[in-house]
Amino acid sequence: MRRPYSYLTKIESSGGAAITCKNKLETIDEENLKEVSSQIRQAFVPDSTSANVLGMDWSKRPGQSEAPSFVNDFGDQPVADSESYIVVHGAGSFGHFQASKSGVHKGGLSRPLVKAGFVATRISVTSLNLEIVRALAREGIPSIGMSPFSCGWSTCQRNMTEADISMVIKAIDAGFIPVLHGDAVLDTLQECTILSGDVIIRHLAAELKPEFVVFLTDVLGVYDRPPVEPGAVLIREIAVREDGSWSVVKPKLEDTSKPVEFTVAAHDTTGGMVTKITEAAMIAKLGIDVYITKAGTDHSVKALSGFLKGGIPDDWLGTAIRYMS
Repeated sequence: MRRPYSYLTKIESSGGAAITCKNKLETIDEENLKEVSSQIRQAFVPDSTSANVLGMDWSKRPGQSEAPSFVNDFGDQPVADSESYIVVHGAGSFGHFQASKSGVHKGGLSRPLVKAGFVATRISVTSLNLEIVRALAREGIPSIGMSPFSCGWSTCQRNMTEADISMVIKAIDAGFIPVLHGDAVLDTLQECTILSGDVIIRHLAAELKPEFVVFLTDVLGVYDRPPVEPGAVLIREIAVREDGSWSVVKPKLEDTSKPVEFTVAAHDTTGGMVTKITEAAMIAKLGIDVYITKAGTDHSVKALSGFLKGGIPDDWLGTAIRYMS
């Protein structure tokens, strides 16, 4: 019998610093990644503690003389009851630089620079994927890295056309946690492009119908203007209509005629917050609540644990995106 799909988690690092160091090429924020992995473990196995974690990363790490081994700790312990879910992560300071410098997102594999950039981009994003899988594994989470390109996913003019999720489903049914990522993929019209994690999670949500989706980012949620600007207001709730359009429900903005402003990092080839809101709205249209909040905070713990399904408390800071029937 297929296990129910509890939720999808998007660890968002695109153009920000949720799990990578902003503007530092291919640099992971180890402290944030460890905290996020711990919080996901708490949601995955609700009764677990850091003291009883049985690590699953048995490979050497930089600075270690030998690989750790927890084999004797497992014994004949039964597999703990856990939730079923999927993790999708952005690229942050991995991948985007290589893709933007070579123009992979614009296509044209016949050009040597683009082909080289395609390879370089995949090396970068898959290396980040491995590090995230290892971080989750160290928390006792049976994580399995899955690349869209290797799974045969492709697009046509940057719109997804092929996305076989059979292996994702098999992994979940076997008790694993699939960890997917934004990737360079083939495109039937322009030869290649970048498939963003936001598009991936929307497709998975449509196919698997999880209870809710969580976006973990480096800010508390969606703001009415770039959050670094004075007077920026955190948007607490967004309502999505049948046609996919959306409006701010809470708080009531003073100037409703002024559109919400977004910024996109110069190296971000996936559209940044604009893409995020668009994809989140399409997920909400399916009747699936989406929560955007800051990674590594009490607010992300509540979102990941399903606490918000019973209602959003006033002290929770983040953005809830819901379908308005």
